[in-house]
Amino acid sequence: MNEQDLRPIVETSYLNRENSWRYRAILRYCFVQHERLHHYVYPEEIYQYLKASPFFADYTEDQLQQDLKQLVEWKNLIPRQETGRVHTIEDFKRKKFRYQCTPYTIEIERMVARLQQLGDSFGGSLEATLFERLLTALNRLLADGPSLPLEELFRAWDDLYGHFRSLVQNASDYLAHLKSDKVEEQMQTEAFIAYKSAFTQYLQNFILGMQRTASKIEAVLKKAPADTVKLIADRLAEYQLSIPRLDSQPSREEWVTLYLDQYASLAEWFLGRPNHPSELITLQNETTDTIRRIARFAQRISERHQAFRSRRHDYLYLAGWFARTEGLDDAHRLAAMLFGVPHSRHLYAQPRASEDFDRTVWDEAPTIVTTTPRLPGMRERSRPGALIDRRAEKEAALAEYIRAQHERERLIDQLIVDNKIVLSDLAEVDAHVRKTLLAWIARCMQREDRTIQTETGRRIRLVTAPGGRRIVLRSADGWLELPAFIIEFVDARPAMKAGEARG
Repeated sequence: MNEQDLRPIVETSYLNRENSWRYRAILRYCFVQHERLHHYVYPEEIYQYLKASPFFADYTEDQLQQDLKQLVEWKNLIPRQETGRVHTIEDFKRKKFRYQCTPYTIEIERMVARLQQLGDSFGGSLEATLFERLLTALNRLLADGPSLPLEELFRAWDDLYGHFRSLVQNASDYLAHLKSDKVEEQMQTEAFIAYKSAFTQYLQNFILGMQRTASKIEAVLKKAPADTVKLIADRLAEYQLSIPRLDSQPSREEWVTLYLDQYASLAEWFLGRPNHPSELITLQNETTDTIRRIARFAQRISERHQAFRSRRHDYLYLAGWFARTEGLDDAHRLAAMLFGVPHSRHLYAQPRASEDFDRTVWDEAPTIVTTTPRLPGMRERSRPGALIDRRAEKEAALAEYIRAQHERERLIDQLIVDNKIVLSDLAEVDAHVRKTLLAWIARCMQREDRTIQTETGRRIRLVTAPGGRRIVLRSADGWLELPAFIIEFVDARPAMKAGEARG
């Protein structure tokens, strides 16, 4: 932090003062002329422009001179004495001026123009191609940067950091747009159903593109030599110093520190910091949560729409079923199956006994609810409770979990032959084994070297059989067609032969 970061910015005083509307109109005209390459503006041109507006019907030239003098004091305008149009000594004494906007004013007006275009909503977008362009620019900078001419090196750096800045800003703005109150209100209307698929497909394509390229960017950043990055920063600083500037400019060390900090921010965004996840993971989680929220809104709208839909034809069809029943008992059974328990008001179930995602509703124990009569004056007796020691139950659950894990590991070990699992050679496999193999394949596909470490500490590598051959993996609950993958155990322990069991 330096002294310049702490000083007040007097150049912004015109935005919030008593006569701010007059100052803003004058500077907006000067800014527009600057953008048209008319850098110097005369007072009579400003006055003619202002008088054309009904808001300045009572505006005088003396007021204009006072406003211009005030803007000069605030360092918004630079006065230049006009000597080319002087015809008499009196004209020279009156000091006719022409005015030029200061650099601060130009940037402030550009910011105000962007804010006016932005309005009350966020912009932004999710462009998966930015990851690919960023990867290409990063590879070119690290590979050819030390030998590129200074101008081409600066252009390569500008491409890299420009893509990174666009990626971060556009993604954050677009996700903030989807989370805004205005958009969430629109998501709750029935008209949103027509856009639900487009939104979901757009976000899914972004996630897929990010997953395909982000891991490659991470690998390049991890392998980037520190001395190469330092050399590139030194050469970029040399390029900045080669540009002739009349005003003061940062030193060579300050330029090098600036570029190294920018590169470090890019690397931290993808790789994260110690004890902090990377912003890439945060972006992926926020995008996934947005897809879920859109799906929930669409489901609620659909359920609300279904609640008001006429069920006349459905009930006529069901009436035909009842008409074909042979007796009252069969009709009661059919009614219980179609409509459930009569006069039920609430549904209650105990929390799941296990967090295993593979367990279905049929694997859960039924919930038994004891009802009490609702009679006037009747009150349930309260008894002092006691802490129940569930240590034995927890140990039993842990032992069951460990046993199941050992069983799955044993089944997988039976499939390993010569430290590899050839999917095309497998007969019918257990459903849990199939899920484990598919999880390994999915994790390997996300790595550039197709190598991961399993939950038990073994390293495996995924190899695709030549020729693009496809196979069918058979299980008790269905068949799955997939490429003929081979899973190699890089540093695996000695595997059991098929049919053997571990002691």
